[in-house]
Amino acid sequence: MSNEVDFRLDGLVPADAVSEYAERQFWDGDLTVLAEHHTTHDGSHSFVVAHDGSVTWGVPGEPQICAIKVARDLDQNTFTCESAYHSTVSLAQNWLSERGCPPEQISQVGDDFMQPADALTAQVEEKLRTSADRYKVLDSYTSDFDPCETWTLARDSIAAEAPIRVFLEEGNFDAHAYTMREGAFADVGAALHWLDERNSPLPLPPEHRDEAAALRTRAALTRSAGTAALSKAGLDAHHMPLAGTTQRPNPGRSM
Repeated sequence: MSNEVDFRLDGLVPADAVSEYAERQFWDGDLTVLAEHHTTHDGSHSFVVAHDGSVTWGVPGEPQICAIKVARDLDQNTFTCESAYHSTVSLAQNWLSERGCPPEQISQVGDDFMQPADALTAQVEEKLRTSADRYKVLDSYTSDFDPCETWTLARDSIAAEAPIRVFLEEGNFDAHAYTMREGAFADVGAALHWLDERNSPLPLPPEHRDEAAALRTRAALTRSAGTAALSKAGLDAHHMPLAGTTQRPNPGRSM
């Protein structure tokens, strides 16, 4: 994978005005490829996740991750191009997967870029990457200075409780890593208030609280079972005859 974008358009012309505009827009050297997949059996499609450095100099807070799909008609020597901006890489990957890119081919970001700091980050990203149209993005904000973070405000279409979700991504340049966490709120106002104040931990989604409670219950049962087994082992040991001795019959019992 190269950090320089190559849509492989040599000898092809745009099939429509939208594709012509996209070609001009993405030809300025501002894109850094984060993940890409090019079909090899017929060379008809390219799927690219890229960081658009030009966004930094535009409206503050705008999403900087661009998902691009190029489809080539090799018989007509034309191409079409679709693109959309996203706040996080996992949402861009989701967009491309929904448009025909094999998920496993676009899921890995090069080692030159920040990597997930922990298993929970990878879990939340996988959830977004494979969520199809589950989340409707309501708002987002990206800061690539101090603090280096991106938050995405979304509505979870299948959540029965606290359907407003905040996905908070925080980068650490020194560690070359980032974390991603999910929080749940009853409404948009509560979520925006939390983002403004940051005076309490990010509220866990109800389903995560249920999972945590189940884990605590299982751990308690495991500890209880272990204690019971140890107690029984100690009782059995107390009544067990010593090695090398013969246990006498109880004189009060018939043989």
